[in-house]
Amino acid sequence: MTAASPRPVPENALVIEGLTKVYKGGKVALSDVSLTIPQGAMVGLLGPNGAGKSTLINIMAGLVRKTRGRVVIWGNDLDKDERNARCAIGVVPQELNLDPFFTPRELLSVQAGLYGVPRAERKTEEILEAVGLADKADSYARSLSGGMRRRLLVAKAMVHQPPVLILDEPTAGVDVALRQQLWTMIRALNARGTTILLTTHYLEEAEDLCDRIAIINQGRLVTCEPTATLLRRVDSKAVTLTLAAPVAAVPGPLAALGAELRGPTTLVVTYQPSTTPMGRILAAVQDAGLAVADMATHEADLEDIFLRLTATSESPAA
Repeated sequence: MTAASPRPVPENALVIEGLTKVYKGGKVALSDVSLTIPQGAMVGLLGPNGAGKSTLINIMAGLVRKTRGRVVIWGNDLDKDERNARCAIGVVPQELNLDPFFTPRELLSVQAGLYGVPRAERKTEEILEAVGLADKADSYARSLSGGMRRRLLVAKAMVHQPPVLILDEPTAGVDVALRQQLWTMIRALNARGTTILLTTHYLEEAEDLCDRIAIINQGRLVTCEPTATLLRRVDSKAVTLTLAAPVAAVPGPLAALGAELRGPTTLVVTYQPSTTPMGRILAAVQDAGLAVADMATHEADLEDIFLRLTATSESPAA
């Protein structure tokens, strides 16, 4: 009898179609959400508090039952093959749910046992090394710093070697230095082929880490597209000119471009790159006879786009 062929790697790590969740009492947490995440991608899932992000994650993890829709994780339909679907993901929760009287090595051993990973196939030492906790393997969890505990949560989620990792606010409450360490670790995991879905309220984190951004608001998916494409949505830039000498008013050539005087030596021009090339602004500066000591530009960032796409006066979903 010949051995079964290994299952092919799916093109998409996660496929969600028409996902809806209505809680008792009629509260709609998710409404017809459809989302596809390619294998090997790092996707930022963003949204205001109460937008439906946690409900979406909990449905994938099997903690919440959907009202309707379809969820396929690593080729496994959650309705038809729930066991393999849930085994294909690792979830790192926001809360630090660690037993303080266990060591990292013991915690990973217990977690591996819960997933039925045979002792001979466990990668405890390799995982602890990957998250930078090899030297703390036998220290009690209660003695670890907040950043180390965050990394230990990631290690727990990796014991069964899931191809999809969900990180729910992994850097919440972590100082800048530890956040950078976690970013480095997350990038390394993704470089090794792990598909990552990251929820975060640090928009610069999503912009820096993720190659694709999904924004959810009031239970509906607002957008999901490559980060670079999303950032090009806002056709707006600002250039700040620091003048070598003070001026009392905005010179005529720059006033025609809508320049504002923000101080005796500071002019700010907000413009649309699609209709106003930078050369036109520089020509106006020259026509005005101004000497520029310094110049800085500001482009639309993810925060600008997030606020625009989630701006609404309606109450948010749960």
